[in-house]
Amino acid sequence: MKKGYKVLIVDDSSATRDYYRMLLEQWGFRVTEAYNGLEALEKMAVETFDSAIVDINMPKMDGYQFIRELRRLEQKHTTAIVVISSESKLSDRELAYQVGANSYLVKPVRPEELVGLLQIFGARAEEGHRWR
Repeated sequence: MKKGYKVLIVDDSSATRDYYRMLLEQWGFRVTEAYNGLEALEKMAVETFDSAIVDINMPKMDGYQFIRELRRLEQKHTTAIVVISSESKLSDRELAYQVGANSYLVKPVRPEELVGLLQIFGARAEEGHRWR
């Protein structure tokens, strides 16, 4: 995985964002945070990210809307999207994949599972893989 792999954390909980930031920075990831999908799109308009960790339930623009809009705007699909949500129904997972998520994890997520997934996405991106 390339040095300085950039991850955008999109979650309305500051405690959750802080937790993911601490975890990912320990592993060498560069982390930026957004409070909701709207703020995340604004940040992505000026900076590119290798991956986004996205919550579903957020104010102003939820995770589904954010992913849908990102995939519409992102012509080369260079951002891998990991949904992490407390929503555990199959219908939630299916909708996330339909709008363009690449992975769906249910809270609580084991740290090694998240880091490992991002490392896999990083390795695939280095091989030139594009996300749907």
